[in-house]
Amino acid sequence: MTGVAVKGKSKGKRQKSKVKSFWCVAVLVALSGVARGAEIVSHPRLLKFEPLNYQAPKAAQYRHVLSNGAVAFLIEDHVFPLVNLSVTIRTGQYLDPPGKTGLAELAGGQLRTGGTTTMSARDFDEEADFLAANISSGISDTEGIARLNCLARNLDASMKLFFDMLRNPGFDAQRLGITKARMLQGLARRNDKTDEIEMREFARLLRGPSHFSTAQNTQASLDSVTREDLIAFHKQYFHPANFIFAVSGDFNSKEMLGKLEEVIRGWGGTKPAVPPVPKPNYTLKPGVYMIHKPEVNQCRVSIGHLGVTRDNPDLYALAIMNQILGAGQFTARITNRVRAEEGLAYDASSSMTFGTYYEGVFRAHYQSKSPTCAQAAAIVMEEIARIRKEKVSAEELATAINYEVEIFPRFFATPSIVAATFAADEYTKRPADYWEKYRDRLRAVAADDVLRVAQKYLQPEKLVTLAVGNVDDVLKGDPNKPQYSFEKLGKIERLPLPDPVTMEYPK
Repeated sequence: MTGVAVKGKSKGKRQKSKVKSFWCVAVLVALSGVARGAEIVSHPRLLKFEPLNYQAPKAAQYRHVLSNGAVAFLIEDHVFPLVNLSVTIRTGQYLDPPGKTGLAELAGGQLRTGGTTTMSARDFDEEADFLAANISSGISDTEGIARLNCLARNLDASMKLFFDMLRNPGFDAQRLGITKARMLQGLARRNDKTDEIEMREFARLLRGPSHFSTAQNTQASLDSVTREDLIAFHKQYFHPANFIFAVSGDFNSKEMLGKLEEVIRGWGGTKPAVPPVPKPNYTLKPGVYMIHKPEVNQCRVSIGHLGVTRDNPDLYALAIMNQILGAGQFTARITNRVRAEEGLAYDASSSMTFGTYYEGVFRAHYQSKSPTCAQAAAIVMEEIARIRKEKVSAEELATAINYEVEIFPRFFATPSIVAATFAADEYTKRPADYWEKYRDRLRAVAADDVLRVAQKYLQPEKLVTLAVGNVDDVLKGDPNKPQYSFEKLGKIERLPLPDPVTMEYPK
């Protein structure tokens, strides 16, 4: 009992000490403001800040070309004795052969977990732990990525381990089997969560069932993937001439270039010809679609259509327009009306992605109680119509532009983010002056531009509305507000859920 009492007393002292420290800091901050002659304002809205003066780094400062043509971005940072090294590989899940959806995903994951031809998977894990080296790998829709984070003093040994993985993966058969079994278990639960259903089926409505971006793993496709398939996939696409290196941390750039040259030396084979990322070949069918999930009392709704690619000259005006419409959190129109004013949803917003290889997506979305779901949809439609009809206010425009300009430094927040940003730009061939002109192009957006792009790119006649929830309750609506109903948005088509394992849809 005595020991407990002492612990409690010690804890109380620590808490009092923390409180005292907090108030000391608060007083010092307040006094420093007074000492500088700063005026204490009556409301945060009255706070004034100096214009942000931030100069972004330039890619050319850090860009190096290796002897095989591969590009490396090297950024020295000696604050901490750590090194971050990432390799972007020109590959992707879009390269999955017919009938083997999931092959690239498995290859990307098993690259790290499957050991190497010189070291078992278990020994590889133990060596990485011994070196305190964090190593990961994966393959997404349109790229592969492998990362190493290690102590500077263990750099050579960690790099040797890392590049042994990239060059000589073992694809351990037992671990491949375990991973496939886990993935198969996950397939059975694929129709359990409404958010996962919403994203999967909304993408399918926009891009169709045949595009790689909407392809889904099935038991048959995963069963068909063999260890030999992983080996062949790696051999076909993992070549250093297809790599982009991004390195930051506590190292010497000249020495690092020498280390990278040593890595690629003697890496046999010719640079593979990687097919381009295919565009969707599908014409979406506008309308109102519903998927029945009887066990839920809230409904998820997505309203949208295809957007534009990132090379569209109206990119900046569209970004500002969407910020005002729904992306600006509590300053956005959709958020304010659906959440703050009507209290119909905790989260209501819009997004506009700008595609690199094909069109992105405009999407307004929210989750609301079944009876109020139709009212929220009506509000979203009203706000889409309003931003197409009338100019935004000067205050809304200034708030949106200032937000986008002020968050600009986040793209270069740390040396590792800088290196990753430039590596991504190199991979996707972004124009060299993009970041240099980024803020000026945002500042140049006028209210007339917002109205013009809203009228041009927000197309109500092409909207797809998807609701996932208890359809029977959703269609009943709110008896106190019978003026709101999904039927007023268009003819409703009920969509069946597929078998979660085979992804076969009932006809």
